[in-house]
Amino acid sequence: MIPRYTLPEMHALWTDDAKYRTWTRVEVLATEGQARLGRVPAEALADIRQAPAPSAAAVARQERERDHEILAFLAAYCAGLPEESARWVHLGMTSYDLVDTALGHTLARATDLVLTAATRLRAALTERAVEHWDTVCIGRTHGIHAEPTTFGHKLATFAFAVDRSVRRLRAAREAVAVGTISGSVGTYALIDPQVERYVCDALGLGVEPAPSQVVARDRHAQLVQTLATLGACVEQIAVELRLLQRTEVREVEEPRTVAYQGSSAMPHKRNPTTCERLTGLARILRGHVGAVLEDVALWHERDLAHSPVERVVLPDALTVAHYQVTAAADLIERMTVFPERMRAAVDATHGLVYSSVVLADLLEQGVEREKAYRLVQAAANHTVASGEDFGTALGAAGLDVGPLDPRRFLTHHTVIRKRLESLR
Repeated sequence: MIPRYTLPEMHALWTDDAKYRTWTRVEVLATEGQARLGRVPAEALADIRQAPAPSAAAVARQERERDHEILAFLAAYCAGLPEESARWVHLGMTSYDLVDTALGHTLARATDLVLTAATRLRAALTERAVEHWDTVCIGRTHGIHAEPTTFGHKLATFAFAVDRSVRRLRAAREAVAVGTISGSVGTYALIDPQVERYVCDALGLGVEPAPSQVVARDRHAQLVQTLATLGACVEQIAVELRLLQRTEVREVEEPRTVAYQGSSAMPHKRNPTTCERLTGLARILRGHVGAVLEDVALWHERDLAHSPVERVVLPDALTVAHYQVTAAADLIERMTVFPERMRAAVDATHGLVYSSVVLADLLEQGVEREKAYRLVQAAANHTVASGEDFGTALGAAGLDVGPLDPRRFLTHHTVIRKRLESLR
């Protein structure tokens, strides 16, 4: 991912130097596991523990001679070891014992960063929902004024959506946080399963239960699909806030810096660029899903078709998701809300948004449903055509209705408020 949409703590996990440090840790742990079984001399283990991780530049130099990244890494790593000690590195292992176990560790750490950001977003939505629980606004269906609701209710809808994504993301983390050190076709032919257990325990990983050589790729597909779903939930928030920031609506406004300039030509512009950015990033996340699903079906025990996809998609998807969710949390925490504009929108249709309670009142009075509907619709059409107050139009039609007040729609609103408490 380009630096513009990358936060430093996520970037630090995906550099080549970071990767080779993790690979080194896996090799050291595997050697320790072998030493515990008496297969590696103590002197060799001490040398292997002390050898530094090779730099990305050193590995690149070796790869130009070998055209194989893992062999290049091993050559660069072993270059500083005594020959007698170097021969014990990578004992009984195949390339992807190293790569997939290290990848599982990195994916778990990267997913934890996204989880932290998503948990923060959920908290921000929840707290702002409580803050604006009684801030009346208009609900819209098909883009048209429907019935009054509250802005807190809107935010609660988003908070629960993010909560579901948090729970899905935890499950996806568990799925990808696995390793395997089982040999060329996963049979443990040249390595004891105890070594695998030792390494994975030290890294906080589960073990692939039936390895083929590699970790099953449906795990990675689950993670990227989950990130895309989380991104879609963020997009839902962003689209709503974009619509509410339109000039003629202006019920909310995203935070601005003192340096903000909205247009190169029109100094008055206050564009919803943060929300638009969040929407665009969601599209990137969805675009990655197809590629990782293609990786699930590999030839026989494994092929290499998944490798270029994962080198791009896995760090990219996690980096985008982390940036997007963090930016969304910033937005929610700092956005400005205009309750007076929300109330003005409720009143903008001269009372038409109360048609459903008027209809309910007439039905309670015993008026036949079709007749009641047509009477209310006729009064509503008169208001639309004339601009006359809906209540006045109803009275002129001889209809006796109750007070036209937004609170009539919020009689049972406390039910949802109590549910929201579960997220605090």
